[in-house]
Amino acid sequence: MSTAAVPQPSSSARWLAAAGVGAAVAIGLGVYGNVHDPSQKLVFELWFSSTIALKVWLATFALGFAFVQVGLALWLYGRLPWSAPDWVGVAHRISGRIAFLVTLPVAYHCLWSLGFQSGSFRVLAHSVLGCTFYGAFVTKMLIVRDDSAPARALPIAGGVLFAVLVLLWYTSALWFIRHNGGFPPF
Repeated sequence: MSTAAVPQPSSSARWLAAAGVGAAVAIGLGVYGNVHDPSQKLVFELWFSSTIALKVWLATFALGFAFVQVGLALWLYGRLPWSAPDWVGVAHRISGRIAFLVTLPVAYHCLWSLGFQSGSFRVLAHSVLGCTFYGAFVTKMLIVRDDSAPARALPIAGGVLFAVLVLLWYTSALWFIRHNGGFPPF
C-alpha cells in the first residue's frame, strides 16, 4: 500500500471555494426568486399584527443581534481593552444563530410571496442584498470551520455579512419606518 500523502488544496483555494459556494447560493436564490411565479399573498403573521410588522420587527431584531455579534467578536478576538471571559464565545455563537433564524421568516415571505423584483433602485438593491446575505452567510460558515483559513478571512467574511445585513435592513425596514411614520404595531 502506498502511504503517499494526498495533496490538500491551499488555504487560499479553500477560501475562494467557500466564496464560490456562497456566490452560488446567492445566485441560486436570485434565479429562484426571478423564475418562480410569486403568490403576491401574505403568508403568515406569527404573533405580529401584520406581515409587514413581522418583516420590519424581525429584520430589526436580526440587525440588533448582528451588532451584538460584532461587539462580541471584537471582544473575543482581543480588539477591546478587556479580556473576554469564557462565555463570550458561546454568546457569540448563540447571538449569531438567533440573528440568522429571525431572518428566515422574512426571507421566506420575500422570496415566495414577492420574488426577485426590480421596480425601483431600492427594490432591486433589496432583492440583490437579500440573496447576497444568504450567500455571505454560507461563505462565513464555511470559513469559520476551516482552521487553515488565513487570519483575515473570518473578519472579512463577518464584516461583509454584517454590512450586507445593515444595507438590507436600510432598504427595507428603515425605508418602511421612514415612509410610514414609525414602526408598525407589534
